[in-house]
Amino acid sequence: MGVATRPPSGSIPDSPGSYQFVDADGRVLYVGKAKSLRSRVGSYFQDPGNLPYRTAQMVAQADHVEWMVVSTEAEALLLEHNLIKEFQPRYNVRLKDDKSYPWLALTVEDQWPRPAVVRGRKRKGVRYFGPYPNVGAIRSTLDLLLRSFPVRTCSDTKFRNHERLGRPCLLFHIDRCSGPCVGAIDKPEYDAMVADLTTFLGGDTGPLERLIERTMQEASKALDFERAGVLRDKLEAVRAADAVRQMELERPEDLDVVGLADDELEAAVQVFHVRAGRVIGRSALFVDKVEDLTAPELMARILVDLYADAPSGVPRQVLVPELPDGLGAVEEYLAGRRPGPVAVRVPQRGPKAALLETVSRNAGEAFVRHRLQRTSDHNSRARALEALQRELGLPDAPLRIECYDMSHLQGTDYVGSMVVFEDGLPKKSDYRHFKVATVPGNDDYAAMEEVLTRRLNALIEEERERGVGQPDGVPKDMPESTGDGDLDAEEIGTRSTISRKRFAYPPQLLLVDGGLGQLHVAQRVLADLGLTDRVPVASLAKSFEEVYRPGSSTPLRLPRTSEALYLLQRLRDEAHRFAIGYHRTLRGKRMTVGALDGVPGLGPKRRTRLVEQFGGLSGLRQASRDDLMGVSWLPAQVGAAVHERLHQPMSADPRPSDQEVAR
Repeated sequence: MGVATRPPSGSIPDSPGSYQFVDADGRVLYVGKAKSLRSRVGSYFQDPGNLPYRTAQMVAQADHVEWMVVSTEAEALLLEHNLIKEFQPRYNVRLKDDKSYPWLALTVEDQWPRPAVVRGRKRKGVRYFGPYPNVGAIRSTLDLLLRSFPVRTCSDTKFRNHERLGRPCLLFHIDRCSGPCVGAIDKPEYDAMVADLTTFLGGDTGPLERLIERTMQEASKALDFERAGVLRDKLEAVRAADAVRQMELERPEDLDVVGLADDELEAAVQVFHVRAGRVIGRSALFVDKVEDLTAPELMARILVDLYADAPSGVPRQVLVPELPDGLGAVEEYLAGRRPGPVAVRVPQRGPKAALLETVSRNAGEAFVRHRLQRTSDHNSRARALEALQRELGLPDAPLRIECYDMSHLQGTDYVGSMVVFEDGLPKKSDYRHFKVATVPGNDDYAAMEEVLTRRLNALIEEERERGVGQPDGVPKDMPESTGDGDLDAEEIGTRSTISRKRFAYPPQLLLVDGGLGQLHVAQRVLADLGLTDRVPVASLAKSFEEVYRPGSSTPLRLPRTSEALYLLQRLRDEAHRFAIGYHRTLRGKRMTVGALDGVPGLGPKRRTRLVEQFGGLSGLRQASRDDLMGVSWLPAQVGAAVHERLHQPMSADPRPSDQEVAR
């Protein structure tokens, strides 16, 4: 593993295209697109501290970068989508279709097309309508439609069987099928009926209703009352089926409305499909936020994936909560999937804005259900814990799991984090930060050893206080806490008895972030403290989600769909988030103090007030000399001194380079 080598700037074309970061084994780690490959690819090769954490991690794991040139930015979007679909890169956002919603499918390419209720993946030669909110709604609609459009609903096997026998099934005798299997209807008439059904399902019911009503009146004038009665029943059935759907817009427009709800790790997307002013169905996607994307970039990715193979087609207008990155290219991409232009808009007022709010609310509810299903469902969590016990060979299901991660800035502001999951759920009251005090430089192994020693020694001390027997091999001279400045209430090693009592129970799985090296460190600490037989240990490597266990140098690769792997990933990601958040807090405090330290007349209280007033150190750097001298409560000479300090030559700037590393 090594940082990707920057290609010579002149070798990268200044053209649209897609680029791929590839590791030493030839695996594609990330696929991106760019309007200018030269500008976009070059932006990755800078101080890693200026990159988002996951982007810096990806560049560090890559061996080299490749690219493909296309003619337009819209073609780059399409190429990016196809490559992501083919390679499934680890560092790209992953969109997962919610297959819980049923669709009404029409096999339009069959000789005798038929409707059916389906779920799951979509097939070629089938036109899909919906999805519907539940199976009951779609079956009720289909039952009403068969009164007006008695197309066959039987399977191909059953159709051929009745065709061979020359006898129709019961549905023919109760007027729910037109009997194509026995030649009771000819092909042109059947195709016309299928066309009417397609028109209705597409949302354009007005012309169909008017046609039926006009034909009914003509039959009545011709004294063909029997046919007029049949057409009357058909018209009532069409109107009854149409009443199942809700009218949302005043005008008969075709559009899709996209709602979004998310957090740092996942997002839920809801899409309401409006045709001829009616909501005829909705779609749902869930996004795994592996990639560091801004909100506009995420929206662009969602729209590209959503309409790459859209069963409901691409409408003239798509309403979104935020405009996508590269709006023109996205609209051009969407226009290539329908005969005509597509407009992506953010509605500001009126019925469309109200509809967007409704869709966003549905996305929020779906997001809550999704997270509850994955993390709060007892059966799912029980399966994950049982799978962990089985795969890792643990003596018991790991009801308490502790995960550790390290973060630092070129060896400074070294911190560690411990996150705790109990019964498969985060127990945030037991989360702890560590200020690493005894490691002078960049040494993750030594830092991990200090953190684990302090945490496990706290366990031993609490057990001693409670009268639990001290394990063999525990050092008798281990201090109560290590390092100066170690009295943070959020850290292990604090002298607060209340804080230490939270660690009276050993973890049933101790998980460290990293590979074999980190695992060996954890094993050594457990052996030194006499806890080897009491605390099972494992490590989760970032590369390819490999799990290392004691006694084996061969990693275990859990299936990507495994609930056990999902639980380990959540632990690892939560430990990353917790460590980096604390590290940035410490770094921000140190940088602020360092940058303003020694300014005459600027004490701690004034410094804190000044930073708060300007919104942080970056705001202070952007302030002009007059702005600082004009602060009413700050002496003018102090404001001038602050401006001079913050704008001194870079070589004298006390700030460190912003290279943040998380292990």
